[in-house]
Amino acid sequence: MNKELQTYLKSYSYDPIKVNKLIVSNFLNANSKDKVKGKLLSSLRIKKNSPDFKLVEEFSRIHTLRSIEDLIEAFEFVISPQEKIVSGAVYTPESIRDYIITSTLSNTNDLTGVNLCDPACGCAGFLYTAAKYLKQQTGRTYKQIYRDNIFGLDIQEYSIERSKILLSLAALLEGEDVDFDFNLFTGNALSFNWNEEITGFEGFHVIAGNPPYVCSRNIDDESKDLLQNWQVCSTGHPDLYIPFFELGMTYLRPGGILGYITMNSFFKSINGRAVREYLAQFDNTIIDFGGYQVFNSKSTYTCICFIQNRASDTLNYAKLNSLEALNENIQFQTISIEELDHFNGWNLQEIELLNRIESVGTPLGDKFKTRNGIATLKNNIYIFKPIEEDENFYYLQNGHVYPIERGICTDIINSNKFTKQSSVDAIREKAIFPYRYVDNNVQLIDEQEFRDAYPMAYQYLRDKQKILADRDKGKGKYEKWYAYGRNQSLEKMPFKLFFPHISSTSPNFVENEEQNLLFYNGLALVAKTREEIQVMRKVLGSRLFWFYVTKSSKPYGSGYFSLSRNYIKGFGIYPFDKKEIAFLIKEKNQKKINEFIEERYKVDLSEN
Repeated sequence: MNKELQTYLKSYSYDPIKVNKLIVSNFLNANSKDKVKGKLLSSLRIKKNSPDFKLVEEFSRIHTLRSIEDLIEAFEFVISPQEKIVSGAVYTPESIRDYIITSTLSNTNDLTGVNLCDPACGCAGFLYTAAKYLKQQTGRTYKQIYRDNIFGLDIQEYSIERSKILLSLAALLEGEDVDFDFNLFTGNALSFNWNEEITGFEGFHVIAGNPPYVCSRNIDDESKDLLQNWQVCSTGHPDLYIPFFELGMTYLRPGGILGYITMNSFFKSINGRAVREYLAQFDNTIIDFGGYQVFNSKSTYTCICFIQNRASDTLNYAKLNSLEALNENIQFQTISIEELDHFNGWNLQEIELLNRIESVGTPLGDKFKTRNGIATLKNNIYIFKPIEEDENFYYLQNGHVYPIERGICTDIINSNKFTKQSSVDAIREKAIFPYRYVDNNVQLIDEQEFRDAYPMAYQYLRDKQKILADRDKGKGKYEKWYAYGRNQSLEKMPFKLFFPHISSTSPNFVENEEQNLLFYNGLALVAKTREEIQVMRKVLGSRLFWFYVTKSSKPYGSGYFSLSRNYIKGFGIYPFDKKEIAFLIKEKNQKKINEFIEERYKVDLSEN
């Protein structure tokens, strides 16, 4: 969809009825459908003698909606940004829908009697693709297919209305201009009971769709309460797509098949522990897109899941790097369910090698603490690079120049910058630190003492108090208004190994022994001795560790991978003896270090 059209629709209105009339009228005119008999489409057409027809002409000069795909994109785009956050609506590319529908329905023996459901149907993209496939394969009319074969549910009433519009227009293009009987319902999928809506319901043959992309913090209150009813939501803080696996399988008849395009984060996340264990009882096929971006409008990392309602002791897995690869002969690897670790996460690539690495010594997560940086929740207020300094003050530029007492400041670094930098001094900054240490315990400075001892810093934060109050969407509960948003990583840590949160290559792991040095954004491995940090710098900087990360961690776009604790905690730490430790600490040749470490782990990556 061109940008000019997007701008026009965005500025026109988010009112569903107005938008529906404008879009339907544009579509009918573009396809020369001057006369329409069906009541639904007739009621939405803006006629030439209407005062609003000039809007249709203006809209048509910008863009004409000729195809059903144009229509689906237009309906998806005009959902307000606020609604998208809550509903998780996103346009699913036609090639994905075609692949899922063809794959699921081609496994069904009786296409005439099949029933297919999308439990979060949006404006019916998947249902349209299914109806089109069924018409081509059976010769049945859309009127029959809509009445007998396809079922949809969505939480938004306007989405169900647009589903009816889209399916009616699809039929109209192929000569069916009648009133249709739809099996389309408005309701929350987490509480909707299909047994109450379908007489003699025995389950669906196929459930297909794109579950909502809503992170846990944006789930509406009603749905948050309903999550507790689903077994797969019993671990962590599940995103909204998680329960759609269980609800899908609940309403699938024995032998039926579920086909979703959904997020791949459940492979390794804490939120995915329960759903991994749940899915292990079924027959799973997963096509993983890794870091490849399937959706242009959303930064997500996705996979296609086909789950058949029958038991299996294996899982089929393939990783693709493009949508075009769906048209090729996909080579799946077969993985034994017994090899998968439902608690710590599924290793689906190079499973034998990864299991070997993880079986060595002690898991990193058990041997060392890995810390995230401090969380002020307003770094631009607390953290600064002085524009100048003197004996008493650092000078901060934020709106205007503020003198900040040196005694209330501490050094801080952004350890995410160690993707490129290898020196702490190159990225050192200052942080206003309204805390003190008492026996290594951190305490917030009393407000009266803060005001008396550091009046300039206190007045600066007073000037920014309204900004600080907006943290956590204005709902934050802090010890004092000037406190950091969270108390994490404020304690003294003498032996640290800094590294970034994500990287596209093996990053710099930087040793540091400044116990008062704070960090933010990135990560740090904390040890008890200098020797441990020196050894871990060599181990984590090795070819073996980066291989492990690229095969087991969460991928991001442009070849980046996560180094957060949850993805590296399973890496086995070999029990080096004193002689081996001395070698690692002394050796500087990376090739020799790689070969030495791989020999201990009995892994040869020389050809990788």
